[in-house]
Amino acid sequence: MHVLDLLQLDSLGLSLLWGEETLLGQEVVGVTATDLEEPGRFLGPGELVLSGLVWWADGDPAKADRFVSALADAGATALLAGVETHGGVPDALVDACRAHRVPLVAVPARTSFRAVTEAVYLRQWGDLSRRPTRLFALPEIVRGELSRLVEEGAGPAELLDRACAHLGRVDCYLLTASGRTVARTPSAPVLPAPRAADSAGRDGVRVRIEAEGSPYDAWRLYVPDADAVPPRVLHEIADVLARCREAQGRRSAAGLRAGRELVDALEAEASDTGVLDEALAAAGLPAGGPYRVLAATSGEALAEALRHLEGAAYAVGRVVAVLYEDPAAGAGAVDGLRSAWPLLLRCAEPGAGLRLGIGAPAAGAEGLRASLQQARFALTAADEETPVREVERLDSLGELMGGVPPEVRSVFAARILGALGDGMLRETLEVFLAKNCSWARTAEALHLHVNTVHYRIERVELLTGRDLSRLDHKLDLYAALRCG
Repeated sequence: MHVLDLLQLDSLGLSLLWGEETLLGQEVVGVTATDLEEPGRFLGPGELVLSGLVWWADGDPAKADRFVSALADAGATALLAGVETHGGVPDALVDACRAHRVPLVAVPARTSFRAVTEAVYLRQWGDLSRRPTRLFALPEIVRGELSRLVEEGAGPAELLDRACAHLGRVDCYLLTASGRTVARTPSAPVLPAPRAADSAGRDGVRVRIEAEGSPYDAWRLYVPDADAVPPRVLHEIADVLARCREAQGRRSAAGLRAGRELVDALEAEASDTGVLDEALAAAGLPAGGPYRVLAATSGEALAEALRHLEGAAYAVGRVVAVLYEDPAAGAGAVDGLRSAWPLLLRCAEPGAGLRLGIGAPAAGAEGLRASLQQARFALTAADEETPVREVERLDSLGELMGGVPPEVRSVFAARILGALGDGMLRETLEVFLAKNCSWARTAEALHLHVNTVHYRIERVELLTGRDLSRLDHKLDLYAALRCG
């Protein structure tokens, strides 16, 4: 931080009255405000001196010389003089600063000394946080305690509490990219995930935790008040939490393995319910259910969505999970997944096609395979408009057809409608079915004579081998159109 840096801040409006370039490049280590006539014993080398020039009341040039001489002897980097008291900076003071080689800067009446002081210290903290250094901002006793807690396996909540305790009452959050609160300081109010995802992107200070994670669960520190924690302190806390996350990853390996073994057993048709019961117990899920099977296009997104369900019991495989649905919670788990998914979509890469399918409840291990098939079918039925599909909510033929694999749909559509091509016969069929097979309304919609509509529908029936007076044949053609 140099005097020249302050002069370049338009918000302060400072004016250089005297100062050579080499002097303006001196390092600033602090700020002292004074109106003593001889302030030398209260100053230290490298300090900026702020003065309202109250001591210049009788206009004695000798006072100006003594004042500036004291600054020069103490090693002050510059004098910042307020213009409000005298309507400007006296010429005698300019001459004294030139004689003693102390840069002189005028502070306008609109700029408070506090604004100057804050600008200096905020710039210093910013420089320190970006500068490679062996110096630490956290007290040594705090750093030692945090290192010990990490080695003992302390969680992020305890570490964040202890790291921020010496800062006083400060609101600080450890959030995931999707807005889930991993930990918060005792004074910090609860921050709902949607609000956390919004506010943590617009205001305050955010520091990413440099540890392995996915786009959905990457950790970051968030402080709503940008001035509450010095940046270097926040970065050192982030370093501690990065070590915590790495340790958590090593400890959670066993749980991940149990989840994958459960899903492997579920997908293996040869395994009986006894094997599934053992796998459920090994994964820490309560016996007897009810369970739901979930299928997603991304295992990382699925795992983070489940972490949004506070207190839920689940086991995650690669892209399939088994969720214990606590009867006391009702539909809370499914509602929570539906609420969390839009937050995950905001974190996903463009074109990721993030989708989730939810199977129906299974009373026990014997129903899990059915729930798995339902979840996979619901996943296929999910689309950009409805990225989360529950099999129980498939309540139309169109939604049901959406769950048929695209490769099957295209073959079915080609088999039924291939002879029609993509021209007027297909268009007429689509409008005819949409108008509930009304000849008059179809003719009106297509601006045709009714006889023309009759002719075209007869051609459709001839080419497809379907009779549009029969309900089952109408459904065949409707389904083929939805598949095409």
